[in-house]
Amino acid sequence: MNNQVFIFDTTLRDGEQSPGCSMNFSEKIKMAKQLERLGVDIIEAGFPIASDGDFESVREISKQVRNCTIAGLSRANAKDIERAWEALKYAAKPRIHTFIATSDIHLKYKLKKTREQVLEDAVSAVQLAKSLCNDVEFSLEDASRTDIDYLCQVVEAVIGEGANVVNIPDTVGYAIPEEYGKIIRTIFERVPNVSKAIIGVHCHNDLGLAVANSLAGVMNGARQVECTVNGIGERAGNASLEEIVMAIRTRSEALQVHTNINTEEIYRSSKMLSTVTGTYIQRNKAIVGENAFAHEAGIHQDGMLKNAITYEIMTPQSVGIKHSTLVLGKHSGRHALKQRYEELGYHLEPEELEKAYALFSKIADEKKQVFDDDLIAILQDEVSSLEETYKLETLQVTSGINLVPTATVGLKKGSQFMQDSSTGDGPVDAAYRTIDRITGMKVDLLDYSIKSIAWGHDAIGEVFLKIAVDGFTFNGRSASTDVITGSVKAYVNAINHAIAARFRKQNQEHTIAVW
Repeated sequence: MNNQVFIFDTTLRDGEQSPGCSMNFSEKIKMAKQLERLGVDIIEAGFPIASDGDFESVREISKQVRNCTIAGLSRANAKDIERAWEALKYAAKPRIHTFIATSDIHLKYKLKKTREQVLEDAVSAVQLAKSLCNDVEFSLEDASRTDIDYLCQVVEAVIGEGANVVNIPDTVGYAIPEEYGKIIRTIFERVPNVSKAIIGVHCHNDLGLAVANSLAGVMNGARQVECTVNGIGERAGNASLEEIVMAIRTRSEALQVHTNINTEEIYRSSKMLSTVTGTYIQRNKAIVGENAFAHEAGIHQDGMLKNAITYEIMTPQSVGIKHSTLVLGKHSGRHALKQRYEELGYHLEPEELEKAYALFSKIADEKKQVFDDDLIAILQDEVSSLEETYKLETLQVTSGINLVPTATVGLKKGSQFMQDSSTGDGPVDAAYRTIDRITGMKVDLLDYSIKSIAWGHDAIGEVFLKIAVDGFTFNGRSASTDVITGSVKAYVNAINHAIAARFRKQNQEHTIAVW
């Protein structure tokens, strides 16, 4: 049996059906090109009969993406199949993906058809699709709740008509791994012509078992996995592409299979989808979540400093993340603190480390996370004080429909007043670009969040952000009923932290002489 598992990405079809995850035409094209860079084998670009917009996006993706098979979904009827082919015929490698429900629940309540009628529809659909396209996939919707004898009968019939791939969906996320694996195994045992097609799996996450069920399918002979970036999809979502791929890569000795995915593009793909849809990734999401390669507990940090393999089963670089993060918080230990000071350019003797750690622990009890500027301030016991190099004096922004966002910012440095203007992607971005011009600082914005402190249209918005300057991180905070003003004040606050840290470091010349 072929040991390659083909990755069928349905982010642009099933994934887009997730509430809040719809994409416009240009966003779909952008995401499809990233999926091509990621190296997925099949991109399900949409459901052409669903709307003119879906049809156009499937057609354009078919024209522009040449290294992946492009699939379009269709119900098992002539109108759907012909519409799908109209969109797909421009593809270098087109695939018609047609389906019909096979469980008695769907037959009785949704289709109102007999098993014999559905079998006839399935056979006719594959016949028509095959007359138009060499590559045809057939899916048995709600397969995990379908009578196993009938399921095998349908699988055998559609393979007999030329289906290249037969997909066995756990449409409602009902199965558990043992029984789902048994369904796949039974197909291989009882369908005489099964070797003529690839058996695929498509699992939903209603019980949180989509990835586990998919892998159970693979372990029992399935060689195509349908999944989505970040696990988006109907209801609780689909099997997560990044989790499937990295499980196969990390446990290759157990699974004895591989994929052709370029795993270093995983994180970029995840971030792009999050940006395009505006759907944030949970911090503890496996593989791509903010905490996936972050360590705060002192014991874990100590192990990581000695050898990363102690607490990481894969490298962050393998999925496109630059490095692991030792998060300094109340659970951190002396080893991690000393390591971060070394990275900041400070060598602490044992006695100095103990004093710094005592102050660090006090701050960590009050803050969720301790930043580089806090650590530098600890060395002079000036944690609560910050000399403001720049002070925001004036701010004017212009933004709206068919207008280029523009910001004019006035900063005061001592007695000197400086003012400049710039444009940006939005009013906040324009203001930040202007501040960079005035200060001459090279700033990378790493994180930005805003939350309402209270209820109502006039509620105060609290802005938190994190920037990188000279390779080190600094945080800024501000609160205002005007979110743009608050955002600008937080940015100036973070820059002042960076300047203060730079000044302290220059004065100390990499030595500690404060106690």
